[in-house]
Amino acid sequence: MAHICGVKMIFFLLLLVSPSYGFLEGLYCGLENCYEILGVTRDASRGEITKGYRKLAKKWHPDMAGKGEEKEEFTKMFQKIANAYEILRDDEQRENYNYMLDNPDEHLANYYRYYRRYAPKVDIRIVIAVSLTIISAIQYWGAWNNYNTAINYLCKEPKYRIQAVGIAKAEGLIGQKRDRKDKRTKEEIRNEEEEIIKKVIEEKMDIRGGYSKPDIKDILWIQLILSPYYLVQYLIWFARWVWRFWIRREEYGEEEKLYLIKKYLKASRSQWEASPVLFPLAKEENFDEYMRKELWIKDNFNAWKQEKEEEMKAKLAESARYKSFRRYMKKGGPGQMTFGPE
Repeated sequence: MAHICGVKMIFFLLLLVSPSYGFLEGLYCGLENCYEILGVTRDASRGEITKGYRKLAKKWHPDMAGKGEEKEEFTKMFQKIANAYEILRDDEQRENYNYMLDNPDEHLANYYRYYRRYAPKVDIRIVIAVSLTIISAIQYWGAWNNYNTAINYLCKEPKYRIQAVGIAKAEGLIGQKRDRKDKRTKEEIRNEEEEIIKKVIEEKMDIRGGYSKPDIKDILWIQLILSPYYLVQYLIWFARWVWRFWIRREEYGEEEKLYLIKKYLKASRSQWEASPVLFPLAKEENFDEYMRKELWIKDNFNAWKQEKEEEMKAKLAESARYKSFRRYMKKGGPGQMTFGPE
């Protein structure tokens, strides 16, 4: 029984000296009480705190000490007194310190309140501006990367490469007889011809959508600057649309019909321009057919969409690869990794 009581007493004493009692190493006055260091109570006024500090500072000033260990002791004590005074004379720091004393178990909150004061004060406008600049730079770099990827693909694709070579030869850019004074190696000539072919493709090929040539107006910073102008443009366009087609009941023009079809497809501008495979309406050779079906009318579009979905299902059902995939999924699909007893 005595052994158990002894253990309980030791546990109780550990609680008293632990950080949860109210003091945290590295925060404020460490494991000591700032009020006790200055010899004042928690209810002391700022004047009383200043008076206590001056009294102790005069007593423990390093100049009052001798040499050696005594001077070192005075220096440490003076720094401790000055630190306690800096904390208690500031209303905000004193409030945070009192909060820590009253809520010793809220370690995270106490650390946050302490370090928040010492964190550098940064203007939120600067943070936003820097963030927008970084995003815009990444966006612009990504656009150029996509464009170069598309150009490199077209340079290697036989269909477009043959056309580019034909144009370059017709313009006398490549294929000419070498002059005897020409000291270039075959490798240098080949590289120059590749650059010419690439340049021809860049100039002649109309690349649209997400792989189009980057435009500075498309980056986020410029979009935000021009957003008031775009908003006014949209309001004017919408007002004109309401007046012409909702109130006066005018017939849609070709541009308006295409807009409605694109809207029903839920296609963005880049998707509409660049993805004739995903959006067949963007293919010029099919334009007359879709205009004849009047797909700008919602009911006609829904019927057409249903028809296309049925055709796609029929093609998939006949596809050997799709049949193989369905058999694979019926057998359980990809294996699963499990943890636990076998």
